[in-house]
Amino acid sequence: MKTIATLLAVAALALAANPADAKGCLKGAAVGGVAGHYAGHHGVLGAIAGCAYGRHHAREQARQQQHDAPAAQPNQPPAGQEKL
Repeated sequence: MKTIATLLAVAALALAANPADAKGCLKGAAVGGVAGHYAGHHGVLGAIAGCAYGRHHAREQARQQQHDAPAAQPNQPPAGQEKL
């Protein structure tokens, strides 16, 4: 009975979940999993922490790139489409 309830719960969560933006998570999870494994056989906890840090780092980089990008000037035509 527990197996059926578990399978139904997993199926419900899988159908309700939105697709995740995994940018930074996979790399962080791999590094965190290895570090957690060697630091006391806590690979899963290390992978979770690494994923969280990887996502945070990717967001910070995206914000920095967005901040550094020059703002488009409203009166300027797009590059390559200047008036002749």
